[in-house]
Amino acid sequence: MIAVITADLIDSTKYNKKTLAFILEELQKEFKVLEKDYPAQVHFDMFRGDSFQGVVKSPQHALRIALRLKATVTKAQLDPMISKAVIPVGDVRMAIGVGTGDFPETQTHTANGEAYQLSGRLLDGMKSLGRKTQFVCGNTGVNEEFDTTFAFLDNVTDRWSVASSEVIYYLLKGFKEQEIADTLERSQAAINLRKKAASWQEIQGLLKRFESVINTLDHE
Repeated sequence: MIAVITADLIDSTKYNKKTLAFILEELQKEFKVLEKDYPAQVHFDMFRGDSFQGVVKSPQHALRIALRLKATVTKAQLDPMISKAVIPVGDVRMAIGVGTGDFPETQTHTANGEAYQLSGRLLDGMKSLGRKTQFVCGNTGVNEEFDTTFAFLDNVTDRWSVASSEVIYYLLKGFKEQEIADTLERSQAAINLRKKAASWQEIQGLLKRFESVINTLDHE
C-alpha cells in the first residue's frame, strides 16, 4: 500500500504573480527537504501550474507530510515587513488516498494504481464541498471516521496565522520548543503560545490516531 497526496492551491488566480511564484518556489524547496527527510520514501511533482501530487511509500506518514505542505504554504510570506500575526495569503486543498499503486521512477503522473485514482477523484469533488483536507481508502469505516476528524482539522488549520504556521511546520519536523525559538529568534514562551494557539496538542492526537489506523490497514 502507498499514499498519494493530490493537491492544488486554493484561489491561486487571485494571487499576484510575485506571491504565486514565491509560494510555488517554497513548495518546490519543501519537496526536496521531504525527499531528504524520508529517503527513497516520497516523491513529489508539480503539474497544471498550481497543483502538485506526491507519493508516500509508508502511508502512515501521509498526514504528517500533508500538514507540512499545508504549513509551508500558509507560512509563506513575501514581505518581511508584514506582521506574522496576519492570516496567510495562501492556502491549499489536499486529498489523501491510500491503496495499492506504483512508486514512480520519474514523475508521479506516469504512475498508476488504486491510490492515485482514489486521491484524484476525491480532490475533484472537494471544491464544491468547501473542504480543504480529506481522506479516502477502501475501508468505509475508516473513511467515515476521518471524514469527521478531518472536518475538525480544517476548522483548526483555518485559524492558523503565518506565525503559528511556522511553529507547526517545525513541530512536524520534530523540533523541540527551544530549537524552534533559536531558529525563529523568538523566546521559548512565545513559541509555546503559538503552539497552543495552533492546537498542536489536538493535531498530535490526530497524527497518532492516523498512524495507528493506517498501520492496521496495511496489515489487513
